[in-house]
Amino acid sequence: MSDAFQPEDRRRGRIDPKLLELLVCPLTKGRLEYDEAAQELISPVAKLAYPIRDGVPILIAEAAREIG
Repeated sequence: MSDAFQPEDRRRGRIDPKLLELLVCPLTKGRLEYDEAAQELISPVAKLAYPIRDGVPILIAEAAREIG
């Protein structure tokens, strides 16, 4: 099997690693960390966790939850 991102990966809620390299926090423009277990993208600088719904990152500050 190839290392390419597969449709089944998206169904499992995984994020394409190439996409993750391009995504940034909309507030800080900083890198995001992927939390596969929680299905969130974490912005450590903004202290926000952006949800991933059906494989789609929701990069809207109002949709994010604050983290400590």
